[in-house]
Amino acid sequence: MLITLLFVALLAFYVAWNLGANDVANAMGTSVGSKAVTLKQALIIAGVLEFTGAVLFGHEVTETLATKIANPALFAATPQIFVVGMVTVLISCGVWLQIATSRGLPVSSSHAVVGAIAGFSWVALGVNAIDWSSIGLITIGWILTPLISGAIAALFYSQIKHWILDQPNQVVQLQEWIPWLSTLLLGVFGVIVLPSLTEPLTNFVIEQTGFNIPTYDIPLLTGAVAAVGLTIISWRQLQKTEEVFLTSQSPIPNPVEKLFARFQLLSACFVAFAHGSNDVGNAIAPLAAIVYINRTGSVPTDGITIPLWILILGGAGIVGGLAVWGKKVIATIGENIITLQPSSGFCAELATATTILIASRLGLPVSTSHALVGGVVGIGLVQNLSSIKFQTLKGIAAAWLITIPVSAALSAAIFTIARILFF
Repeated sequence: MLITLLFVALLAFYVAWNLGANDVANAMGTSVGSKAVTLKQALIIAGVLEFTGAVLFGHEVTETLATKIANPALFAATPQIFVVGMVTVLISCGVWLQIATSRGLPVSSSHAVVGAIAGFSWVALGVNAIDWSSIGLITIGWILTPLISGAIAALFYSQIKHWILDQPNQVVQLQEWIPWLSTLLLGVFGVIVLPSLTEPLTNFVIEQTGFNIPTYDIPLLTGAVAAVGLTIISWRQLQKTEEVFLTSQSPIPNPVEKLFARFQLLSACFVAFAHGSNDVGNAIAPLAAIVYINRTGSVPTDGITIPLWILILGGAGIVGGLAVWGKKVIATIGENIITLQPSSGFCAELATATTILIASRLGLPVSTSHALVGGVVGIGLVQNLSSIKFQTLKGIAAAWLITIPVSAALSAAIFTIARILFF
């Protein structure tokens, strides 16, 4: 069984590698496209934050995929069938993601893993082996993700465009808006993530002082201090940039867009963190289920505890795949849908991070590529409909649509062959 676990762990790493090469590009694509960061900087930043998000918040979605797509109760008498099925899920997902990445298509790893689990379950025990209620809930999430992200991005960008970019004195307007932008940026991240990160500190303070501190007090204080600090730093940077801009003889970036590039970098960090928290489950859920079966001898039917080493394995695979193969999809997202400036890229990424982090806290395996493409299109609708490169969107949409049937068919075929050979 040890050899089997090592083999499955390598397969999970392979899927995480391909997931990193394809999906993580979503986190940094708009930043590279708007020239806010270089490709090398994007790879380093995304690597650190993807890994952190996967380890700290990756368990919720992993539990959903491991226990709520196939109907686990039907596999209770035959856990070995469930193990073989999860192995076929890893193989089919890894292969499809590698094919899509080689063509620069930002497909959904969530689609791939859900399709693959449904495919082997149907072949193994029939249509009733699939938990259709969970599939329905996840499908609704997939449909709503680009719509919600696009709406949020369009709302953010339309306000920034109206109050800052279209004003005669952009710098003065931006100075007034910096506190609000700082609060918005850190607030989105703080409300969703900080309560969990600061929970150990809150418990420690309660134990040491005896005061029953409300759960959200420390996160609110941390967020407020961070927002004030970001505001002060941003004011100083804007002033320095404007002075250089007014006195320099050679062309330098617009001071407003240069400051938005810094905000965009922060929003890209949040997208990377959000993606790691949500999509790592797509790579490691089958491994987590198999480890559970190996330890208990039974199929997981409810929530399961995800060992830390599995989360670390998934995070490491994501980082490696991004570093080696991530360039093509970054180019598609960042340059081939619309032309982005830091201000518009900031709005697209903030909308994406908001959508994905909420989904992660709810345990829903949504698609980061859906969210970011929706956000970018939302920006395009505000700018100008003709600025959207619909030919690129057609290719992306086609890849989205065929991912579920392709991964399901691959998984069903591989499972059928495996059952003939081993049972």
